Amino acid sequence: MDPSTTVPTAPDLVATPASLHFAPALGLRSGASIRAYDLCYETYGQLNAERSNAVLICHALNASHHVAGVYLDEAGRVQDKSEGWWSSMIGPGKPVDTNRFFVIGVNNLGSCFGSTGPMQTNPDTGAVYGADFPVVTVQDWVDAQARLLDALGIRTLAAVMGGSLGGMQALSWTLQYPDRVRHAVVVASAPNLSAENIAFNEVARRAIVTDPDFHEGHFYQHGVLPKRGLRIARMIGHITYLSDDVMNEKFGRQLKKAPTLPAARGSLPPGGALRLRPGEAGSAAPIVEDMAPTLVAPGTALPSGGALRLRPGEAGSAAPADENEEGVFGPPAAAGAGAALYRYPTQEVEFQIESYLRYQGDKFAEYFDANTYLLITRALDYFDPAADFGGDLSRALALAQAKFLLVSFTTDWRFSPARSREIVKALLDNQVDVSYAEIDAPHGHDAFLLDDARYMGVVRSYFESKVAL
Repeated sequence: MDPSTTVPTAPDLVATPASLHFAPALGLRSGASIRAYDLCYETYGQLNAERSNAVLICHALNASHHVAGVYLDEAGRVQDKSEGWWSSMIGPGKPVDTNRFFVIGVNNLGSCFGSTGPMQTNPDTGAVYGADFPVVTVQDWVDAQARLLDALGIRTLAAVMGGSLGGMQALSWTLQYPDRVRHAVVVASAPNLSAENIAFNEVARRAIVTDPDFHEGHFYQHGVLPKRGLRIARMIGHITYLSDDVMNEKFGRQLKKAPTLPAARGSLPPGGALRLRPGEAGSAAPIVEDMAPTLVAPGTALPSGGALRLRPGEAGSAAPADENEEGVFGPPAAAGAGAALYRYPTQEVEFQIESYLRYQGDKFAEYFDANTYLLITRALDYFDPAADFGGDLSRALALAQAKFLLVSFTTDWRFSPARSREIVKALLDNQVDVSYAEIDAPHGHDAFLLDDARYMGVVRSYFESKVAL
């Protein structure tokens, strides 16, 4: 068959967003309430006749109801970058198998992905909520999710599952609605935030609220967005999601830009990677960033366009160079040659890790809402089920009737394995059926989102052997 006429393979799972409106007021832990709100959600698989195979997925800070599958455009083609955030975990034949389970993803109140949040209109004032959106807690989200399940005709969950902040919601489900949950899967989570974690959240919030474009949370009325603050908040958060090992392996001390060509022709810097720009020695015309590189040996006359780029294994090249969506990176400096490669800026990017963090911050600031960031990090801070029991987690978890699977990752320092073990111990103190897996993975907190074979195997085994319909 002519490749140009090949019909694309149909995706295994197509997602269709839906929304439900709730008119009655929902009472919140703060004493406030919210009425006339919408919850966006998606479902995957089929609800069985007994309505016993529902699995609720709870999302973390910057995720949404789009848990799995892909979206199609009007022509029936898969939309670019539309894959759900946990598609490695959920779908036909995957650890949470949608051929067997009816999976529900819901976007929480206060979010910026479709459910009612600070970007929507306050029905009591007719103005955008902005900073007037009420503070919500993990317990409030669980109450709203329970209302959604009621509307869908689902009384009991086969399982509730989440990672990070989503794991906190899963844990809270077993305490707020113990008779409605048969299994809870809590991944890379904690029974509360440590002082260090609260501190990270506070620094991120201060970055946002001190942005001149924040306007005390009512920036919508001024037609601006506090992108500078959001960028910094995301950069701070992203550092905590990665392990030191991953950052060193991926970036090390590699520099963002290659050095300028030395004045003496025929000599290259120790790393062997360089790029000429207009006005530099040998350059005669503006460089075209996406042009195909012209490869030449040292001392060879430059092409008329003035663009030159050397790569590993080519003439004059001595070390690997790295290129990604943030730009073209030079190789790590040779021993003793670092000073010759530095440009000595104080405000510009010098190292690759700086470029990576700025890229993540820029991307985040284009789609996330600043007030939502404040609300969700506060919800993280406030979560502490043991607080009502004098700090005794064992007493708090005595309410749980579900069976549990907890998973942690060795290099996750934001929600370390020790925090998961606190939950395991409290459950065992109450003779609750609990399984625990500590995965030796190098990826830090973000490991819960990645397709690690051991991790996926643990979850698959639990759902296949433990979660009866």
